[in-house]
Amino acid sequence: MSALLKTYARKRISFVKGKGCYLYSSTGAKYLDFVQGIAVNSLGHCHDHLVKAISKQSKKLWNVSNAFIILEQERLAKRLTQNSFADYVGFQNSGAEATELAIKVARRYFYSKGQPKKNRIICLNNSFHGRTLATIFASNSKKATEGFGPKVDGFDHFNFADHRSLERSITKKTAAIMVETIMGEGGIKVIPDYCLKGLRKLCNKKNILLILDEVQCGIGRTGKFFAFEYAGITPDIVPIAKGIGGGFPIGACLMTKKVASCMEPGSHGSTFGGNPLAMSVGNAVLDQILKKDFLKSVQIISKYFHEELFKLQSEFPDIIKEVRGLGLLIGIKINPDQNLFVKKLLDNKLLTIRAAENVIRLLPPLNVKKENIDEAIVILRKVCKNFK
Repeated sequence: MSALLKTYARKRISFVKGKGCYLYSSTGAKYLDFVQGIAVNSLGHCHDHLVKAISKQSKKLWNVSNAFIILEQERLAKRLTQNSFADYVGFQNSGAEATELAIKVARRYFYSKGQPKKNRIICLNNSFHGRTLATIFASNSKKATEGFGPKVDGFDHFNFADHRSLERSITKKTAAIMVETIMGEGGIKVIPDYCLKGLRKLCNKKNILLILDEVQCGIGRTGKFFAFEYAGITPDIVPIAKGIGGGFPIGACLMTKKVASCMEPGSHGSTFGGNPLAMSVGNAVLDQILKKDFLKSVQIISKYFHEELFKLQSEFPDIIKEVRGLGLLIGIKINPDQNLFVKKLLDNKLLTIRAAENVIRLLPPLNVKKENIDEAIVILRKVCKNFK
């Protein structure tokens, strides 16, 4: 009997090693992994450059207090700001922590401006910003919040694509609007470019901050360093995690100089956030993602994947209702029972994961090859035929 807390309905399978797009189970079976830790392993399993970086750093220094200058941290922060809108970075251990810092900064900013009551944040209903008390109530999903009252106050909500509801929600107490540029757990729902532009204009008009949660869709996942770049806008705060660590726990909150000015020594901290070992991995990930034409290659291979999925949808319109997403953050909305569909894919050695609205997520590594996608399409076609 397992001593683990039963917060996951774990499949009866265990993996002992992985390489690139593949995982190998304890029984020796080989699986095509299109979960990749839920968009975490941006370069696949055990990428040689990451393995070398971890090995090298592990022999020098693992952790040191943030009371001292951490050179690896300084380097990663510099590279993130040089390749983004941001002027400052606060390192954390996870996406939830990065989002918590985003919330704190938004509130603290207006406090520092003599507006302590301007502290509420507007979010999308049924979004996903993490599992802490603040982030579950920011997400406002009944499944995530049930049994965890009292409610953490400070959040107001609107429905996806309901622009009128959003505008009605803005009051003198509104400090920020926080949305995922692409809703991950919520069903791979992309906020259109014109809506992101509208959000930026609305925030400017109302003197509120724009927080774009790119924990799942950032760091190359869409073929741009950040997904919001397609809209040509500049947010005020962006929490990231997942892909920046390539499988190692790293979170970070990026922000402009304007909002960062409110944070001072003692206003936030982290024991493990920004440790040398994590930072060395983050820098190794950027070594690859920032290579010339790497992101272009993500755009090319993802275009191919989408085209193949659209063909599959045309072939099985009663099975696949919709192909969603951007870049290699992909979802297929299906008609059959979601759990059964995922199980059939698993039986055929393709690992996928669910999202809301009966969507199956497909999240290969950013360096996925055409033959890996072809293999996945073959399995998807076989499973679709089983449901006809």
